Amino acid sequence: MKKLFIYIAVLFLSASCSSPSEKAIEAETPAEENAATLTDAQVKNAGIETGNVQSQNLNDVLKVNGVVDVPPQNIVSVSFPLGGYLKNTTLLPGMHVNKGQVIGLIEDQGLVQLQQDYLMAQARLHFLQQEYDRQKELSEQQVSSAKTFQQVQADFAAQKVQVKGLAEKLRLININPGSLTENNISRSVPMYSPINGFVSKVNVNIGKFVNATDVLFELINPDDIHAALTVFEKDMPKIKVDQLVKVSFVDEPGKEYDCEVILVTRNVDANRSGIIHCHFKTRPKNLLPGMFLNASIHIENVPSLTVPEDAVVRYSNQQYIVQVTGKNHFQLVNVETGLRENGRVAVSSTSTELSGMQVVTKNAYAVLGKMKNTEEEE
Repeated sequence: MKKLFIYIAVLFLSASCSSPSEKAIEAETPAEENAATLTDAQVKNAGIETGNVQSQNLNDVLKVNGVVDVPPQNIVSVSFPLGGYLKNTTLLPGMHVNKGQVIGLIEDQGLVQLQQDYLMAQARLHFLQQEYDRQKELSEQQVSSAKTFQQVQADFAAQKVQVKGLAEKLRLININPGSLTENNISRSVPMYSPINGFVSKVNVNIGKFVNATDVLFELINPDDIHAALTVFEKDMPKIKVDQLVKVSFVDEPGKEYDCEVILVTRNVDANRSGIIHCHFKTRPKNLLPGMFLNASIHIENVPSLTVPEDAVVRYSNQQYIVQVTGKNHFQLVNVETGLRENGRVAVSSTSTELSGMQVVTKNAYAVLGKMKNTEEEE
């Protein structure tokens, strides 16, 4: 029993004496994380090649969505300035109309009264014109009093104003006062299309009374119809006027139409996005406002730091490039990738300066495998 006790004590002392030395050895040889050193033979057998991170301009294609839009100045709301009953119209949404085409017929007794008032005012103006000429001659000969001439002169001037005002009211409803006589007074007045375009809305029906403020029809001039694209805030600085844009529609996904950027908005909405307006170089047929579209914006000459695509490796949901830090010595550098073109990819890092860095450009996964196998062994 005594021998057993001594044996256990010796073992305990031995363990207590050896522990500090082992810890010291471990401290002297720490493992370098995400790094590895290969022999010349390993580098040759793995086919590892190296090169530098290069600065170059890349071209990008930005995928966005949007709708067909019409500027406000190309949307025309048609009203009748004096009100009346809609007697006739043949318009339907989607119909094409030509400038000057009759799009509706309005009738009302007020229209008859306006024409009557104008003709009566015109007749009285003719009478006052003759009276003015007589009184002027008599006043010059001092046959009549100056007061009489002044009264006639005032009446004549007032009548001219009244005739002018009534004539302008007639022009508002497309009646030519110069051709109006007692023989062609009409209770109906035609409405004409002010533009070449198509009908987007019809807000009235035959027999309905419309006020001067009511919008009867809405017409769209398609000459300036364009694509309005939604672009996120981070991509807005990449877009400039005159950039090329390819547009396709849902019903024709395989066909693209060329556009160019004509306007970049200077504000961002609550969704952190802005609107880019693009003009169609060749306007597609059957193009209607509100149609959904897909677009590709071509962005040229974006300054970038690039490496070959084979130089980027992925491990644990992270992307890396393998930096050459010495002869056959390598270390991982965490990066984010961006544009890709002609086998090269743009890379960036928030913690390391990449410009001119020497990296593994081929068989970088062989170095990554060596690093991770070394870590597992340790």
